[in-house]
Amino acid sequence: MTGAWTPRTRDSGLNEFRRRREAESVWQGDTVDVLVVGGGVTGAGIALDAASRGLKVVLVEKHDLAFGTSRWSSKLVHGGLRYLASGQFAIARDSAVERGILMTRTAPHLVRPLAQIVPLHASMSTAGEAVLRAGLAMGDVLRSMAGTPVSILPAARRVGVGAVAAAAPTVLREGLRGGAQSWDGQLVDDARLVVAIARTAALYGAFILTGVSASDVDRTSAILRDEATGDTTRVRAKVVINATGVWAGEIDPRIALRPSRGTHLVFDAAAFGGLTCSLAIPVPGERSRFVFALPAPLNRVYVGLTDESEEGPIPDVPVPTEPEIEFLLNVLATAVSPALTRADVIGTFAGLRPLLGSGEGPSADVSRRHAVLADGDGPISVVGGKLTTYRLMARHAVDAALDAVGLAAQTSRTESIPLVGAATASELAAVPASATLVRRYGTEARIVHRLADTLSDGLVPIAEGIEVCAAELVFSVRYEGARTVGDLLDRRTRIGLVRTDRDRTLSAAESILRDHLDSGE
Repeated sequence: MTGAWTPRTRDSGLNEFRRRREAESVWQGDTVDVLVVGGGVTGAGIALDAASRGLKVVLVEKHDLAFGTSRWSSKLVHGGLRYLASGQFAIARDSAVERGILMTRTAPHLVRPLAQIVPLHASMSTAGEAVLRAGLAMGDVLRSMAGTPVSILPAARRVGVGAVAAAAPTVLREGLRGGAQSWDGQLVDDARLVVAIARTAALYGAFILTGVSASDVDRTSAILRDEATGDTTRVRAKVVINATGVWAGEIDPRIALRPSRGTHLVFDAAAFGGLTCSLAIPVPGERSRFVFALPAPLNRVYVGLTDESEEGPIPDVPVPTEPEIEFLLNVLATAVSPALTRADVIGTFAGLRPLLGSGEGPSADVSRRHAVLADGDGPISVVGGKLTTYRLMARHAVDAALDAVGLAAQTSRTESIPLVGAATASELAAVPASATLVRRYGTEARIVHRLADTLSDGLVPIAEGIEVCAAELVFSVRYEGARTVGDLLDRRTRIGLVRTDRDRTLSAAESILRDHLDSGE
């Protein structure tokens, strides 16, 4: 290959000063190898893949990192078991492999094992239980093929009534015969994963420009607009990659998508009596669909999800519908007692899956496999896929982009690049910070702890009952590219999922932005 670009710094920190400096460089017309449009998990993954190959990369995102679909997932790193039921063997295998990479190499600080229990009630036939257990056994085969050790993800097994009740205290006891237990990965937070990927890309020299939109996009150029100032410029690159997910068709009108809406409900953890597993509840009348109740940060439980076609223009922030909320509550009531009602729901959220496809039929039947579109004169576009396989999608997109324009670069090596904050379990245990901070930031928890020493009450919760401290918000501004209240409360943390919690912490977030957004690098 020709000489690789050498970044001026080896720094992962994203802040306002860096953004302004790098935006100025782009506006002045500096050469760009790869322009990535979209700051979700796929776009961030592409930026990391390309930058780590020695290419000069600019990523632009109209809003904030993880603003779209990437922050609305169930926060699970799936091993692909549910795709076997529909014959999607390739994506099942890919999911298991990518899950193992995340849990053992690239992000062990952000992904942890979580037990998943399907309660076995009398309503489930013996044949149905046999099919379920056979499926879980296949999941063990996938785990083994992926090379993920049982010390990280134990083998599936049948557990007794007592074990089910201990992990899910509000499980319906009437007719309960035990449970089928398996293991999967759970993210501390999906938006945190995206930020970590983007910051690792920045470590390799990628320019990460949030608040910058792209229009009139073709194979080698785009018009960029700074959404805060209105300034525009035509940027030329050796190749442009469209990673805008469900909005891909707005960048390249040739793309036809079938967006699918997945809705979740948010409950206070007390409503589930201390849930410690993923409670997987079979959807009545369905062979392979489940509703999940998942323990979540900030003393919450998420329940989801739906799979409904989204019609009409694509909204920036999808809104759950009342029928979806009712559906989730009804399925939940088949396995949880006392039954929860609409009054118990303290928040909701919905995301749109960027499924590639057309025609009729339920969106649940559309393949989750990704596709890279490189024909014609438009940008290289990557669509479909799922959060777990983001790294593979990114590698395929960069490979296709390089081939399309004849650009030479190193081969992909993201399989072995740890994200910022990553470390082994023993190394994380030795970090001099609270377990809560280590769970969220890995080894960088020590930086959060040092910031706390410079603040008044830096480690004190910013509001009663909210397990987020001022030092975390300062860290988000100085190191994670947070520029607005929404960045802080809705993405770097998930406080904003509950409106009353957001209201109680708004002034603290505003104060920190005033004091630290322009406080220096």
